[in-house]
Amino acid sequence: MNVTLICHLTLDGVMQAPGGVDEDLREGFPYGGWAAPYGDRVMSEVMAKGMAQSRAGGSALLFGRRTYEHFHKVWPGRTDNPFTEVLDNTQKFVASRTLKAPLPWKNSTLLAGDAADAVAKMKAEGGPDLGILGSGALAQALMRHGLIDAFLLTIHPLALGTGRRLLPQGGPHVRFELAEVTPTTTGVLIARYRLASDA
Repeated sequence: MNVTLICHLTLDGVMQAPGGVDEDLREGFPYGGWAAPYGDRVMSEVMAKGMAQSRAGGSALLFGRRTYEHFHKVWPGRTDNPFTEVLDNTQKFVASRTLKAPLPWKNSTLLAGDAADAVAKMKAEGGPDLGILGSGALAQALMRHGLIDAFLLTIHPLALGTGRRLLPQGGPHVRFELAEVTPTTTGVLIARYRLASDA
């Protein structure tokens, strides 16, 4: 079982609110929606291909509470994109200490209690591969316990100077190896990193 973090990033490591103005206003973040101008055909094709491969391979998604609630508000029931059907029909695990089962989005399972313990147990039992979409606090908790095997990062050519970062000060020392990289027409690098073989 592998755990892959899928995340939009700026050059200065900010991951907060890439998709919309009101996506995440914590600490008065003023730049919500910063990734939108960089979308292009290349990024859409790479992301759609990745989602199709994940679904065909029996992979599941893992969310933190905040990201799950945002995705549930935005995606279900839409017909204007290739992602809604995949998101609806993919098994979704949600790490939360505050949500209660049953969860509102179909194919959603609550992982109550400590997220790192729950994911470590899934790995030990040989659960499905997991893709984490955003979910910064969850990703940081799993990184501290060595539970993330790979990163799929869309690295955008801008710096914001403020905002929640994927790798905050005091995080773990981890080495990754570049597995593949695809440039888009707007200057974004879609980079896949895997845990270094000697890590």
